[in-house]
Amino acid sequence: MKIGIDFGTSYSAAAAVIDGAVRTVQFGEERQFRTTVYFPEAVPDPSRFELTDALEAEVDALVRSARAQQTRALNEAQARREQAARLPAEQREAALALIPAPAQRNEADLRRDAIRAVRRQWLEQQVREARASAATLQNAVYGEDAVEAYLSEGFGNLVQSPKSMLGYQLAPNVRQTIVGIAGYILEHIRLSASQQLGANVRAAVLGRPVQFRSSMGAAGGDQALAILTEAAQGAGFDEVEFLEEPVAAALGYHAQSARRHRTLVVDIGGGTTDVTLAEVGGDQAPVVLGSWGIARGGVDVDLSLSLSRFMPLFGKGATRVPAHHFVEAATVHDVVRQREFQRRDSYREVEAPFGPRLIALQQTGNTTRLSRAVEATKIRLSSQADSRVELDYIETGLGLASSAADLGQAAEPFLGFVGELLAEVAADIGEPPTTVFLTGGMSRAPYVREAVRRCFPDAKQVAGDPSLGVVSGLAFAALRKG
Repeated sequence: MKIGIDFGTSYSAAAAVIDGAVRTVQFGEERQFRTTVYFPEAVPDPSRFELTDALEAEVDALVRSARAQQTRALNEAQARREQAARLPAEQREAALALIPAPAQRNEADLRRDAIRAVRRQWLEQQVREARASAATLQNAVYGEDAVEAYLSEGFGNLVQSPKSMLGYQLAPNVRQTIVGIAGYILEHIRLSASQQLGANVRAAVLGRPVQFRSSMGAAGGDQALAILTEAAQGAGFDEVEFLEEPVAAALGYHAQSARRHRTLVVDIGGGTTDVTLAEVGGDQAPVVLGSWGIARGGVDVDLSLSLSRFMPLFGKGATRVPAHHFVEAATVHDVVRQREFQRRDSYREVEAPFGPRLIALQQTGNTTRLSRAVEATKIRLSSQADSRVELDYIETGLGLASSAADLGQAAEPFLGFVGELLAEVAADIGEPPTTVFLTGGMSRAPYVREAVRRCFPDAKQVAGDPSLGVVSGLAFAALRKG
């Protein structure tokens, strides 16, 4: 059986078309789940290697062994040279040429190589222990339950929005970790779908943005697709295809449109904003006329709101703490940046109350708690004038009140990018569309809808399901390709 999968930056969903109707897969009580996974056991992290007394003893032993081996090699070479010196002159030169000069390595070189060997052995042991706890890793927790479990347990690994990392330059070990994490999530989806649909799900159409978030241009998009393909295969999918997410949304909208017309699908999610122009509706098959996209989405508004409203509570703009430290703290979907922030030990010298607050923010789970507070503030201010969150986990009595104007200011950079994209689309298509079909989690925001209305004032806005507009179209695509 073939299903559609919306593997999203913020939320993921799956669906299939059965007897002509879209049937979504349930995850708990919901039809989607936060793209987050919690591993109760820590995945081996090479950067956590430290020379304990026991490991230092192993290094010293290796240095002594290497030094002794080097001395033996020198002595053996010297003995061979002495033997060659006693040969007749016509044989001596040839014999000496065959004697290699032993490498002369100083103590620093010997110690560096010994540490590398000990580190390699340590990593192998960590991997063996992780494999031994495979049953625990298989019991990984997903979605909001993953966040709650991580905050409750206070240990293990929480990985949020792995999709946002797929297009970036990755070290080989980091790439393999991301493949594994994406594989766990896709396997969770496949097994849930198989159980609920009563069929062995082995094929899928996966949504993809027009443009992945990337540091490598087009190569980043190729890498992202390669990672997702490898992850899907590891998750038990024998066949996987990709379809641009706004194109999928157009297929879903086509299924509910009785009259033929031109529509502009605007899909604004957590990590990307994608647009597709299509002819949909009626008895004819839908026709895709063009697609556009940028690697900007709701997480950019979250980051901007965090930096402009929340991080001043921790000294941004009031201390000498470098600005990128606050970006590290706020970027919870970037595992590398989170580790960099949590390992910094320079905040004890920062004046109160900022230094103690930064130290508190470094404690396990607190950047995640703060990120949830930022997201909750964004959501509330999209429909009401004021919002307040309490930050007692940072400091007793600490809280922050924000207004809709604060959100509007934080959203301005993102809306600027969206406006530029829509202006480019308007110039490319010439004749304006009859309707604009809005989907994706950020399409709920009134300031987003207003930005779209300014660009296409004469088009009727159609509000699709913000969460399931894409996955419904992917389900129809799976039916057609199955």
